[in-house]
Amino acid sequence: QVQLVESGGGLVQPGGSLRLSCAASGSRFSLNTVDWYRQAPGKQRELVARITREGVANYPVSVKGRFTISRDNAKNTVYLQMNSLQPEDTAVYYCNAQITTASMTTRGYWGQGTQVTVSS
Repeated sequence: QVQLVESGGGLVQPGGSLRLSCAASGSRFSLNTVDWYRQAPGKQRELVARITREGVANYPVSVKGRFTISRDNAKNTVYLQMNSLQPEDTAVYYCNAQITTASMTTRGYWGQGTQVTVSS
């Protein structure tokens, strides 16, 4: 069984920074493309960053230049560095990973989410 666990959320003042982590654990799996999403109260879940296994990253305009996604394949961990945070970045942040298991089945896994609150 594979699990994804996010961490690193919290309360930060406007203009501040946070680094989120998404760690995959289990036995005999391969971590492929990983996405970070966020969902604010009353809003749809929004994709904020994507990274392929080879490290190619993509961002929507809303966070480009402020957020940076990276990964450590040896640790099966993906990071989201968030700078210049604003109140509108307040949301629960989730990671979603395409994982191939020992049975050669690939599907998406979700983490439990981590709350990010930007407020003075």
